[in-house]
Amino acid sequence: MDYDHKTISLKWQKKWEKEHSFKVTEDNSKKKYYCLEMFPYPSGKLHMGHVRNYAIGDAVARYKTMRGFNVLHPFGWDSFGLPAENAAIKHGVHPAEWTYKNIDTMRGQIKALGFAYDWDREVTTCRPEYYRWEQLFFIKMYEKGLAYKKKSSVNWCETCNTVLANEQVQDGKCWRCSKNIITKEIEQWFLRISDYAQELLDGLDTLTGWPERVRTMQKNWIGRSEGVEVDFTIKNSDKKLRIYTTRPDTIYGVTFMSIAPEHPMLSSLCKGTAQEKEVIAFVDRMRRTSKIERTAEGGLKEGVFTGSYAINPLNNQEVPIYTANFVLMDYGTGAVMAVPAHDTRDFDFAKKYKIPVKRVIFKDPANEELNSAYTELGTMVNSAEFDGLNSDVAMLKIAEHIEKKGFGKRTVNYRLKDWGISRQRYWGCPIPIIYCSKCGVVTVPEKELPVVLPEDAKLSAIGDDPLSKVESFVNTKCPKCGGSAKRETETMDTFVESSWYYARYTCPDDDKNGIDKKRADYWLPVDQYIGGIEHACMHLLYARFFHKVLRDMGYLSSNEPATNLLTQGMVIKDGSKMSKSLGNVVDPDYIIEKYGADTARMFMLFASPPEKDLDWNDKGVEGCHRFISRVWRLIDNNLDIIKHPYKMDLQEISSESKKLRNLTHKTIKKVTEDLDAFGFNTSISFMMELVNELYKLDINTLSKESDKAVFKETFNALVLMLCPFAPHTACELWELMGNNTDAAKEAWPAFDTEAVKDDKKLVVIQVNGKLRGKIEVPVGTSEENVKDMAFNEESVKKHLEGKEVKKVIYVEGKLLSIAVSGN
Repeated sequence: MDYDHKTISLKWQKKWEKEHSFKVTEDNSKKKYYCLEMFPYPSGKLHMGHVRNYAIGDAVARYKTMRGFNVLHPFGWDSFGLPAENAAIKHGVHPAEWTYKNIDTMRGQIKALGFAYDWDREVTTCRPEYYRWEQLFFIKMYEKGLAYKKKSSVNWCETCNTVLANEQVQDGKCWRCSKNIITKEIEQWFLRISDYAQELLDGLDTLTGWPERVRTMQKNWIGRSEGVEVDFTIKNSDKKLRIYTTRPDTIYGVTFMSIAPEHPMLSSLCKGTAQEKEVIAFVDRMRRTSKIERTAEGGLKEGVFTGSYAINPLNNQEVPIYTANFVLMDYGTGAVMAVPAHDTRDFDFAKKYKIPVKRVIFKDPANEELNSAYTELGTMVNSAEFDGLNSDVAMLKIAEHIEKKGFGKRTVNYRLKDWGISRQRYWGCPIPIIYCSKCGVVTVPEKELPVVLPEDAKLSAIGDDPLSKVESFVNTKCPKCGGSAKRETETMDTFVESSWYYARYTCPDDDKNGIDKKRADYWLPVDQYIGGIEHACMHLLYARFFHKVLRDMGYLSSNEPATNLLTQGMVIKDGSKMSKSLGNVVDPDYIIEKYGADTARMFMLFASPPEKDLDWNDKGVEGCHRFISRVWRLIDNNLDIIKHPYKMDLQEISSESKKLRNLTHKTIKKVTEDLDAFGFNTSISFMMELVNELYKLDINTLSKESDKAVFKETFNALVLMLCPFAPHTACELWELMGNNTDAAKEAWPAFDTEAVKDDKKLVVIQVNGKLRGKIEVPVGTSEENVKDMAFNEESVKKHLEGKEVKKVIYVEGKLLSIAVSGN
């Protein structure tokens, strides 16, 4: 029978769908395993990056199922967002129509690959039955003070006409459209992720199943620092400028102050001075410059003198106050004491604007020349009573002095800032807030949820604000007083939807609370999460925050969303990541049509370790197809032997059959161990080696029943091991072999511990402590025989000639040490 991948795939996909083969429920008699790949944005069609991600997850899910776990493997769609809205505007269709059409297309492609998803749990985040719960969570967060609105300087994309969180700005550009970002001051909604900064930091130590690189990225992004807040009095004023520093040991070396262009005191500092116009122009220019660009390492450092001075409380020296581009309002206090002698950025700024440099730390007091900032530890000088101390000791002493004198206090700061979730676009989850002229800000009553996104909004141009123009949506009644009121017209950042979807999968039918705690606690945390490392400081950080909030609200019991994380590499072709713009995209549909779903899946797993980039190779695809075809022919040509119910007597099998059986069980052992460690490529290699050996044997010459039983055992094991990689083919072969069960539901083959033991062992031979040879000896060989074999080994004999053997030590199975006279 010829291998017809199209017929086989279609047959098994229909069977799995009809029988809901991968549907699961909670079962306390089994150990659970929740396997999840990051859900896709329905952009139109699958690309090979998708296929790789899902092939990895599916191999894990199928393997764990065969190992006896109760496996949850769900799928859904991250379906709100700017691309749908922009595409809808461009093509003149509603975002919902565009999105659902894409979902249908991509769902068809996913099913054509035969992934083992529980489709009864499918979620689509743009549906009201999903986002109503998101709105409820927002209201509860608002009630707890975790959601709030304030005027803030934000990252603004003029192309997308919306706010971006810091995590969504990459190298000064929008993560969606790659256009430059500017700074804009507007009112927007925030989630108080900073309240969880320390817990998010501490939790990284528990995530030992996450890549170290991801944990380091999050640690740096959270950015905990310990320092001191100090108040500098403004000259000729009772106002004080509060700064934050992590280097109190350098405070006597302050020669100027730097404040953010957005600092609320800036206008009063420059008012009426000769510098006022210049400061105003500088501030206006900074508003059109992104924060990322302003603070970029190696970027231009510039500023303007405000016309005012501050007084250093420790030495009463007056220092000029500058506004500088590199100081941000959302870190520390928005004001920085500048010590050019001991900070590289301050040094460059001081040289540029001819500001004095005062050194307070020396490594070698005899060498006072300073051509660059000295940032290391050293001996304190020019620092009053702290002179002569080591600077690390002085940090503590000066901090204590500042607190004792009432100049300031020690504090902890975090780089992590609250998450701005307001988006000035249509295609997103409406924020459930009402504005009443009498009652102020009012949340939508729970019984009125969801606040449904109106379908009649007119999308006329990219950057338009459609919701504010839908009067039937905007105009409403105040839930408190019944008077006329207005709805919030901003929508939530789409990362909110993806911050809790994994929990919704555990109970997608729950219509009481959004999350059924009992079911969620059974399945969570996710045992294996799979996705790209580009989400390290966005989705993965947001999801950890949201998980802890939901825990504190009583929805969940676990502390983290996922125990283990695998970040898969990209798919590369012609030296670059596959991209439509580069013209190097390979269409999954073409590969499925020509070679079959199993070939597409296997190549993605075979071509590279999952965490590494995968170089696309047409010959590699053909090679995987040939391997699957070889397995098919091998089994199809030997069905007469395979179908027969032979009995195996290990005492009767031939040496050739014993050799095959040992290889089979060693292969099972290696594949099992490698699959446990996500070694998909090596697992496939081991199976290829087994198939190569089978092709070398003449099965038709077998006469003993036990020998035939060995071959049948090998074929059974091979097909079952193939199941996580090529499930359609494996299931069809399993059926052809006379089995009336689904191979995907069969138990994973176990290896015989006796069969995997080596028949021979390697003995290393040393002469006077130097390696002189190696010999293989049968297991159980006596010490005397080992010695005889060693002494007759050619590479050893020449080192023994003419010499007296003084001593021989045999460490069984490892080493034979021979001591002889002379060298």
